[in-house]
Amino acid sequence: MIRVQQEDFDIGAEVDALRAGRTDIGAIVTFTGTVRDTAGGEPISEMTLEHYPGMTEKELERIEREANARWPLQGTLIVHRYGPLQPGDNIVLVVTASAHRQAAFEAAEFLMDFLKTNAPFWKKEAGPDGGVWVDARDSDDDALKRWQSPKKAAE
Repeated sequence: MIRVQQEDFDIGAEVDALRAGRTDIGAIVTFTGTVRDTAGGEPISEMTLEHYPGMTEKELERIEREANARWPLQGTLIVHRYGPLQPGDNIVLVVTASAHRQAAFEAAEFLMDFLKTNAPFWKKEAGPDGGVWVDARDSDDDALKRWQSPKKAAE
């Protein structure tokens, strides 16, 4: 399931909804990204996330399908916010559920590595000197490279 929204999300409620009525799930991995109050040692007063409606959802659905093809997952969820956000606000939630922990962990890492580099979101951080558009870091690109060669799904 994919949602791109301005509203905040409740992590516990999202996990409960994903696992409701399921007894085949042995592992649930969650990742929540939040707005920091600094970047590179500089204070941040606000982060604004923009996206291209329609294109963003299609790309997130594509990568979610790829995760489900690579690992034996019983459920996945990506919730990504857009609009102005304050330090401490939730930005993104990734939840993966599988019979076994290795698949859930690897799929969650795969999804986050994609979101950090290739998801069609644009981030602007505002501080005392104004706003700056943020580029992906080389380390994020390096993390994504490990998934470019097909890996055997965890059992």
